[in-house]
Amino acid sequence: MNVPIISVIIPTYNSEKTIKITVESILNQSFHNFELIIINDGSNDSTLDIISNIHDSRIKLFTYSNAGANVSRNRGLSYAVGEFVSFIDADDIWTNDKLQSQIKALQDNPEATVSYSWTDYIDENDQFVVSGTHIAVNGNVYEELLLTNFLENGSNPLIRKEALIELGGFDESLNAGQDWEMWLRLAAKYNFVAVPKVQILYRISPKSQSSNLARQEKACLQVLEKAYQLKSPVNKINLSASLANLYKYLTCKALQKPYNRHKALVASRFLWNYIINEPQKNQRLRFIFKLSAKIAIILFFPTYLSTLLLNKAKTKEKIQVC
Repeated sequence: MNVPIISVIIPTYNSEKTIKITVESILNQSFHNFELIIINDGSNDSTLDIISNIHDSRIKLFTYSNAGANVSRNRGLSYAVGEFVSFIDADDIWTNDKLQSQIKALQDNPEATVSYSWTDYIDENDQFVVSGTHIAVNGNVYEELLLTNFLENGSNPLIRKEALIELGGFDESLNAGQDWEMWLRLAAKYNFVAVPKVQILYRISPKSQSSNLARQEKACLQVLEKAYQLKSPVNKINLSASLANLYKYLTCKALQKPYNRHKALVASRFLWNYIINEPQKNQRLRFIFKLSAKIAIILFFPTYLSTLLLNKAKTKEKIQVC
């Protein structure tokens, strides 16, 4: 039997609604020489039964007590035998050419350690919601990554395993922002190469949008502080610009459906932090006004009416994921 070239790692916890379609999107890849390592992180629903009924010799299933996604990713990394590693969350989907395109990009660019693609966002019913940032930068991407996490999620890159091992894997002390932190540490030392096409479908849901904003803010601030200590930028990028982009993202995320007054109040705080940190605020007045108007509509109109008004307006801010 050939040694797999790529190790794909899925950390999963209570993912019975999505794990099958996620696994199928991996097994249906046009690139076949991979192993699929699934770390069952103490699921207490039917996740384990669903996985056990998927028969493919490339699947390797390991079960642990619940410890969180970061620990699960590192556990998966310890089992990986492939030269390259890619992670995917248990509710996301890959297009069938994702691995083929990314490994070709790394083989064609031997100076690169990480290849990444573009992301679009889907809802709980697999329907398109909004496009991602679709940014393509190559080589030394550290300063661009300080400004915004243009990889957008943990289901995106293909990485040379030796680099992940050298850097010690994911930071298990973080409860959010761990993907961005890992990509920043990689970018501080290694080159990246872009595959400029949508190959990751990232699932968003009302629960994920509304419940963890404060936790995400705290973790992302920690990520930025650590990154600026690790390697200071040499160009015009500074911490204020990074903070402005972070709070822009958080504002837009707080203003995603379902709309309610609590989220609008949180969004108003995030928007204020965006304004005070934005170095080019005078050139962003239209954007600031648009977000302010959306906050006002949610705060001062009943939920059903604000939802109707905003649906008619069809405001679709691109979202940048931390």
